[in-house]
Amino acid sequence: MVQSLTQSSEDKLSLEVLAYLIHAFLIKFGKLQGLNKNDFTSWLNVLSSSYGSVYKLLNETSILKLWGNSVEKDTFVSCFTKPIWLLFESEQYTKSAEIKSIFFNIIAISVISHGQSFSSQTSIIQNLEYYEHLGEPMAELLSHLDHQFNETDLTHNCLVDVSNRTFSGADLKAPRSFSRFIIKLTQLSPALVLKHVVLLQSHIDSDAYTMRNAIIECFGILITHLSTLNDESTDTESQQTQIQSFFAVLTDRFLDNNSYVRSKVIQTYLKLVELPTKFPKQRIELLESTIRHLSDKSSTVRKNATSLIIKLILTHPYGMLHGGRLNQKEWMERLQSVDTQLATIAPKLDDEKQQDENEMDEDEGSENRRKSKKFARKSQAAAENMAQHDSDQIARLRLTRSYYADALEFIQLIEKATPTIATLLSSTNKSEVLEAIEFFRVGYEYGIQSSEIGVRRMIHLIWAKDNTVIEDGKEVKGVRARVIDTYKSLYLDPISDPNMTPQQQVSRICKNLIQLTFNATLAELTSLEALISTVMSTDGIHTDVINKLWQVYSVQKDIPKAQRRGAIIIIGMMAVAKSDIVHDGIDTLIKIGLGPLGKADLALARYTCIALQRISGSVKKVKGSLQDASIRLPMSEPIFRRLQEALEHPTTSQAWFGMAEQAINAIYVLGEQPDILCNVMIKHMAQKAFTAETQGDAMQTDEESDKVIGNAFLLSQLVFTVGHVAIRHIVYLELVERELKRRKADADAEKDSKKGMKQKQAEGIDEVAGNAEDDIGDGIAAVKERELLYGENSLLAIFGPILAHICYNPRQYSFPMLRAAATLSLSKFMCVSSKFCEEHLLLLFKILETAQDPTIRCNVVIALGDIAICFSNLIVENSDKLYAGLGDKEIVVKKNTFMVLTHLILNGMVKVKGQLGEMAKCLDDTESRISDLAKLFFTELSTKDNAVYNNLPDIISHLSVGVHAVDEETFKSTMKFIFKFIEKEKQAENIIDKLCQRFRLANEEKQWRDVAFCLSLLPFKSERSFKRLIEGLPYYQDKLHEPIVYKRFTEILAKARSNKATKSDNEIKEFEGVLEKAKAKSEEEARLAGRAAGDKRYERRKSKRLSVHISKNSLKSDDEEEKENVGNGEHEHASEVEQQEAPSSKSNKPISRENTMKMSDEEEEIKPKAKAPRGRAKKSAPPPRTTRRTRRQVAISDEDE
Repeated sequence: MVQSLTQSSEDKLSLEVLAYLIHAFLIKFGKLQGLNKNDFTSWLNVLSSSYGSVYKLLNETSILKLWGNSVEKDTFVSCFTKPIWLLFESEQYTKSAEIKSIFFNIIAISVISHGQSFSSQTSIIQNLEYYEHLGEPMAELLSHLDHQFNETDLTHNCLVDVSNRTFSGADLKAPRSFSRFIIKLTQLSPALVLKHVVLLQSHIDSDAYTMRNAIIECFGILITHLSTLNDESTDTESQQTQIQSFFAVLTDRFLDNNSYVRSKVIQTYLKLVELPTKFPKQRIELLESTIRHLSDKSSTVRKNATSLIIKLILTHPYGMLHGGRLNQKEWMERLQSVDTQLATIAPKLDDEKQQDENEMDEDEGSENRRKSKKFARKSQAAAENMAQHDSDQIARLRLTRSYYADALEFIQLIEKATPTIATLLSSTNKSEVLEAIEFFRVGYEYGIQSSEIGVRRMIHLIWAKDNTVIEDGKEVKGVRARVIDTYKSLYLDPISDPNMTPQQQVSRICKNLIQLTFNATLAELTSLEALISTVMSTDGIHTDVINKLWQVYSVQKDIPKAQRRGAIIIIGMMAVAKSDIVHDGIDTLIKIGLGPLGKADLALARYTCIALQRISGSVKKVKGSLQDASIRLPMSEPIFRRLQEALEHPTTSQAWFGMAEQAINAIYVLGEQPDILCNVMIKHMAQKAFTAETQGDAMQTDEESDKVIGNAFLLSQLVFTVGHVAIRHIVYLELVERELKRRKADADAEKDSKKGMKQKQAEGIDEVAGNAEDDIGDGIAAVKERELLYGENSLLAIFGPILAHICYNPRQYSFPMLRAAATLSLSKFMCVSSKFCEEHLLLLFKILETAQDPTIRCNVVIALGDIAICFSNLIVENSDKLYAGLGDKEIVVKKNTFMVLTHLILNGMVKVKGQLGEMAKCLDDTESRISDLAKLFFTELSTKDNAVYNNLPDIISHLSVGVHAVDEETFKSTMKFIFKFIEKEKQAENIIDKLCQRFRLANEEKQWRDVAFCLSLLPFKSERSFKRLIEGLPYYQDKLHEPIVYKRFTEILAKARSNKATKSDNEIKEFEGVLEKAKAKSEEEARLAGRAAGDKRYERRKSKRLSVHISKNSLKSDDEEEKENVGNGEHEHASEVEQQEAPSSKSNKPISRENTMKMSDEEEEIKPKAKAPRGRAKKSAPPPRTTRRTRRQVAISDEDE
C-alpha cells in the first residue's frame, strides 16, 4: 500500500492515518505480557515485516516531500520511532538480534535523514537513567550508527551529556546502567571513545564506585586498542604517551578507598598482561603495587592480586635467552658473568685507543713524514674497525646485562611476595586459598626458590573439608582436591620430556617422594601420610615406583641415612591404604630395619616399626561395632624376637626412646599375647639397670651408703618402657573386652538359631545379653582400677612406688633423661587407675610448677589433658592449676597448654568458670603461633551455643580489674576480636545493660575507659539497643567528665546515626544534648569534689596539730607550767623584737599547703614524754574534758586517713 501511494493530499492524509494507526497498534499490543514462546515468535515476525515496510518508507525521500513543514514531518516520523523506544523498555525485545537490527536501522535513518538526533539523544539518556537493561543495547545502537552510517555526532552529544552528569554513592541503578553503556561502547568502538575520552575521564573521581569501575575498564580496553595498532599513519610517540597516561590513572586507582574499585583495577591488569606487548617498564611497577595489595583488608582484592602475580609469572618476558625458569641463583650467576666480561673488555678498548693516539703523535713527529702519515692512516683504520667491533660487543653485553638485571629484579620481587602469599593458605576464604595453592604450583614449576616453603605448608590443607567452590559462576574443586592434584602434578606425574626413559621417570618420582620426608616435622609427616594414602587408595602410584622404593630401602650400598629412612617412611604411608605392600616385604623389614642397619640407625628402626604396624590393617573401628578386622600373629613369629632384640640392644642414644615407643606399639598391635613378651623384656631391662657397672656421670648412688645402685640411662630405659607398656595395656584390654563381647554375641546368636524363631524371646534374651556385656565391662574396669597397679601378681605394681620416688626426689635423681622418663611414665600410670591418679595428682601439679626442663612441663600438661578425659572429676577441682601453663615463659609449654585446653573446652570435657580471660590474653601474644591458636579457639568457641556471650562478662572483669588486668592497648585489641562474635541483637541489648551497671561499681578511671570502649564495640543497629543505653544514663552520667569516656559515647552516637538505630534523628540529637549537660554537670562535680578533698586534707592536718598540742599540755607537771608562766614575759618581749625586725614576713611568705604538710610531719615526729605528776596541778584544764576532746580529735583524724 505504501508503494502505491501518490503524492496527492489524499495520500498524505492516508499516510498520516496509517502512521497513527501503526503507532497506536504498537503501543497497545507492545505491552502484552504472558505470551508463550510460539505466540511471541509470531509477534516478532509481525514486527519485523511491519518495520521492514516502515524502513522502506522512510528511505523514500519523494514521499516525505509531502510534508514541507518540519514539525509535521517530525510528528509523522515519531509515529514510528516512539513505539521503538517503548518496546525497548521490555527486556525481551532486546534479546532478538533481528529485531534490534531493524530498530537500529529505523532510528539511524531517522537521525541521519529526518533530523531526529535531539529526540534520539533524549530517549537514549532517559533509557540509561531508568532502565538498567538498556545500557548495552544503547551502546550497540551508537556503535551501529558509527560502523554502518559513519554517524558520530549523536555519540558525541550523548557522551557530553553523560560527562555532565553526577552520580551519588547512594544511587545504584543509574550508575550501573551508565557504566555498562560506557564499557560496551568502548568495546565496540574504541577509536570513537578514544576521541572523547577526556569527557569520560571526569567520572574517575565519581562518588559512585560503579562509574569508577567503568572508566577503569574503559582505559584497559583503550590500552589494548592502542597496543594493537600497527598503521604507519599513526604516531607511535603519541600512542605511547596515551598508554602511559592510562597506566598512570590505573596505578593511582590502586589506592582507591573502595575494595571493588581496587579489585577492578587488578582484573583490568589481568587482561593487559596477556597482550603480546609486554610493557616491561610498567611490569615492575605493577608487580610492586600488586605485592602491597596482598595484605589488603578485602579478601577479593587479595585473591585477585595473587591471580595477577601468577599471570605475571606465566607471561614474563625473560624466557627468550635461557628458557622460562626464574631461579634466582641461576640469574645471579648470569649477571655476574656479564659483569666480568664487561670488566675485561672495556679497559682493553680504552688502552687500545690511547695506544693509537700515542703512535699517531710519534709518527707525525718523525722525519719520514709521508710514510708515517700513510702508516698512521692504515693503523687508524684498523684501530677503528677493532674499536667498532668491541663497542658493538660492549653494547650487546650492556643490553644483556640490563635484561638480566630486570629479570633479577622481577624474581626478587616474586621472592619477596612468597611469604605473604604463604599466609593466605590459612585464610577462611576458600577462593583465596585456591589461588595461593595455584601460585605455589606455578612458582615451583618455574624454579622460584621460596615456593617450596608454600608447597610444604599447603600439605596441611589435606585435612580441609572438601566442598566445591563457585567462582565466576563456575563450580571448581575444593581445597583438598586441589592440594591432591597439585602434589600429583609436581611429584607423581611423569613430565613430558621425550629424552627421559621410563626408568628415569620412575627414579625421578621416587626421588621426589623421598625428598618430601627430608627435615619434615611430625605434623608434615602426618599430613603427607594422609595425602599419600588417599592417592594410593585410587591407585595413583604405579607399581614400579613402589618396587623402586623397596630397592632403595634394601640396597646394601652405603647411601645417605635420610634416603633410606625416606623410602621406608613412604612405604609405610602407602601401606595405610594397602597393607599388602608391607606384608609382602616383611622379611626385608626384619632384615634391614631390625637388623644391623637398624641397630646402627635407630631412626630407621623406628620407621620400620611403624611400617610393621600396618600389617594388621588400618580399618577404622565403627562406633558400637564388635567386629575387629585386624590381623594378629602368634608370639613365636621371628618378628617379635627381632623387636625384643632391638629394644634390649645396648645403646646410649636418645633416639632409642622413639624407637622403643614404636616397637612396643608394634608388639601390642601384632601380637596375640603381647603382655607375655613385655613381662620378659621388663625383667631383663630391670636386671641390667640395677646390676650395671659404674659408668662415670651416668650413675645413680645411694647418698647414705654410697653404693652403686644402677646406671641412669638404663634406668631411664626401664622407666620409659614400663610406662608405655602400661598405657598400651589399657588399649589392649579394651580390645580384649570387645573380643569377649563379640564371642558372647556370637554364642548367643548360635544358641538362638538352634532353638528356632518360635521359642525365642527377644526381649528376655536381649536383656540377658545386655547384662552379660555389662558384667564384662565391669570386670575389665576392675582389672584396670585394682589389678594392674595394685595386684599382688602384677609386675607394673612394683614400679608405681619407684616412679613416685624418683619424681619426689629430683635432687637425688638429677639425670635429666631419667627425670623426664619418670615423669612421663608416672603420667601414664595415672591414666590407668583413678586411685593411683588421686594419690599422685598433687605431685604432678608440683612438678608442673617447679620443673626447670620445659620438656617435662610439656609432658605434664599433655598428661593432665589425658587425665581430664579419663577422670574428669579429679581435674575439675584443680582446673586453675592447669591454666597456669598459659603464663609459662617457654613458648613450647604455652602452646601445648593452649592446645590441651582448646581440646578439652571445645569437646565439653572441662567446664569454664571464668578462666577464659587467661586464654583471651593470648590473642595479643607476641608469638604469632600462640595468637593464631587463640584466634582459632575463639572462632570455634563462637559456634557453640552462646559460649562467648555467656563468658564475656568474666573475660572483661579478668582483663580490666585485679591482678590479672592488662594494659589498655592490649585490652582494646583483645576486645575488638572477641566482640566480633556478638551478632545477635538480643545479646547486644543484654550486654549494654550489664556494661552500664558496671559503671556504678567501677572506682578507677581505667575501668571507666575499658567499659566505655566495650560499649563502643557493640553495633547499635536497633532502637531497643539505643534505648537500653539511654536507660543506663544514671549509671555513667557522673563519669562523663573523663575525656576518653565521653569520646566513646560520641562514637556510639555516630554509629547509631549511621546505622539508623532510631526512626528519626531527633532522638539521637536529644540524647546528645543530655550527654553534654551530664558531662558539664560531671565536670563541675569533679571540680567541687577536688576542692572539697583539698579542704578536707587541710582540716585533717590542722586537727592533727591541735591534738598534738593539747596532748603535750595535758602531760606537763605543775613545776613546768610555773616555769613557763614566769618566762612568758621574756617570750613576749622576744616576739615583739622579731616582729619589729621582720614586719612583712607573715605577709610575704604565707603558709602553703605543702608547708603545712611539712610542718605537720615534723610535729608528728615529736613524741611527748609522759611524766607522772608530783602534785595537784594549779591552772591546768580539767583532765576529763581534755581527754575526751583529744580522743575525739584523734579518732576523727584516723577516720579521715
